[in-house]
Amino acid sequence: MKKCITVLMLVAALQGCAVREPMPAEQAKETPTLTPRASTYYDLLSMPRPKGRLVAVVYGFRDQTGQYKPTPASSFSTSVTQGAASMLMDAMQASGWFVVLEREGLQNLLTERKIIRASQKKPPAVVGPNGAPVNVQLPNELPPLQAANLMLEGGIVAYDTNVRSGGEGARYLGIGASQEYRVDQVTINLRAVDVRSGQVLANVMTSKTIYSTSYNAGVFKFVEFKKLLELEAGYTTNEPAQLCVLSAIEAAVGHLVAQGIERHMWQIAGDTSEPNETLDRYLSQNKPAEEGQ
Repeated sequence: MKKCITVLMLVAALQGCAVREPMPAEQAKETPTLTPRASTYYDLLSMPRPKGRLVAVVYGFRDQTGQYKPTPASSFSTSVTQGAASMLMDAMQASGWFVVLEREGLQNLLTERKIIRASQKKPPAVVGPNGAPVNVQLPNELPPLQAANLMLEGGIVAYDTNVRSGGEGARYLGIGASQEYRVDQVTINLRAVDVRSGQVLANVMTSKTIYSTSYNAGVFKFVEFKKLLELEAGYTTNEPAQLCVLSAIEAAVGHLVAQGIERHMWQIAGDTSEPNETLDRYLSQNKPAEEGQ
């Protein structure tokens, strides 16, 4: 009886040392949810409103890191998402400062417009007083595509693994627990380009750390002669790299808007003397970088 109590106490202690998240099989009934957003997303929402929204386009926001996932996971899959352009457009929309025009899928858009034009009836031929033909526009004819005055360029420029790693643990009489962590880092470059002149109006570099932690606990003890008790438990938590890229992009958009306001390239609507906590925080973060230039 005493031995059974000892084993139960060891199991309880092991579970207390390694509190884990539910197994995938236990989460089978979970329904899809909206993507969780970081504080940078709510920073964009709390930015001051613009006097006039900027018409902008994004042709691409590529992965420029050249990094692949380490083996044995995969030697062909990239470490970061290839859909960063979609993330950038989402952040631009959330900020309320941009009118985003579709350019990443421009060929599909042009093809669809051709189909619409082909389905429309040709207008009747009309001759003017001087005998020259006159173009008649049908009421349902497609208007021309809107042009942008601002283009956002850049990409994911760096993905550094094992920037910092370490851990701690303890073991006594065959009973112990340990904790390990690893820190990666992703870096984003975002710049606003004037379409008419090609001048780079603002340029921003943002970085976001990616944390991975691992907790383990185990028991390796002889409870009787030739009777060995061995128990192990643990779990690993990896911060999603895609969500970290999204957060870095949102921060870059926020800093880009703040830079433009500070340099009087675009204006705030309403009373500019009213303080905005989010804008002031972003401006204060921009100052050390500008002082070092």
